[in-house]
Order: sequence, then C-alpha cells, then structure tokens
Amino acid sequence: MNQNELISVRLDKWLWAARFFKTRGLAREAIDGGKIKHNGVKGKPSKAVKIDDEVEVQRGDDVWHVKVLGVSERRGPAKEAVLLYDEFEQSRLTREVAAEKRKLQRSEAPQRRPDKKQRRLIRDFKGREIG
Repeated sequence: MNQNELISVRLDKWLWAARFFKTRGLAREAIDGGKIKHNGVKGKPSKAVKIDDEVEVQRGDDVWHVKVLGVSERRGPAKEAVLLYDEFEQSRLTREVAAEKRKLQRSEAPQRRPDKKQRRLIRDFKGREIG
C-alpha cells in the first residue's frame, strides 16, 4: 500500500514512524503505561490514527502535544518523520521552558577527584568508614 493511499494507521506504528520512540515495542509500553493520549483519551496500541487527530506524548519530563498531518507505516528519515505532525506552539514553549529550567538546575561536576583532606571531610560528613 502506498503512503498516499493510507487513511489511518495503528497508534503504536504511527508513534514509531514519527520517531517519538525507537521501537514499536517501546511505543506500545508507553501507550500501555498511560503516557500517550489520542484525542484527549488514553490511547490503545491498535487505535487508528488519522489526519487531524491530536496526540499527546509524554516521554520523561517532556510532553509533546501534536496534530497529525500525515500517516505512514514505515519509519523513514527524521526529515520525513517531522512532516507527519505539527507541534502546537504552547506545547513547544512549555517544553523549551522546562528544558531551560532543568539545564539551570544541573549541578556542575567536580573538576577533579577529592584530595585526602576532602575525603576525610566527606567520610566524617557521611558518618561512616569508607574503605
């Protein structure tokens, strides 16, 4: 069947083709775990996705709220996958703000290993022997 002839495709297959998940198995796990909403309702892997449907994908701390622009049964290059959906502006802004907050909250890694004095202080702070 040609991509232009497709009217609908399974939700797990669409998520995989749109490159939200690396495998269909991971997409199915996310759907079963309640991380995917299809038209505002908890999705099922076999639910048919059509053009103009809305899909909400939660992956880790990020949430994508997208409108389906195309359906495909095959996983193509990333440039083609982006053409399958359009992310709502509010969703994109929320994700970007959350990513910036996470970036600012990250603590910097130490520049070097602790020296002998610092190790003693750490050991005393933890209240136990290391060794």
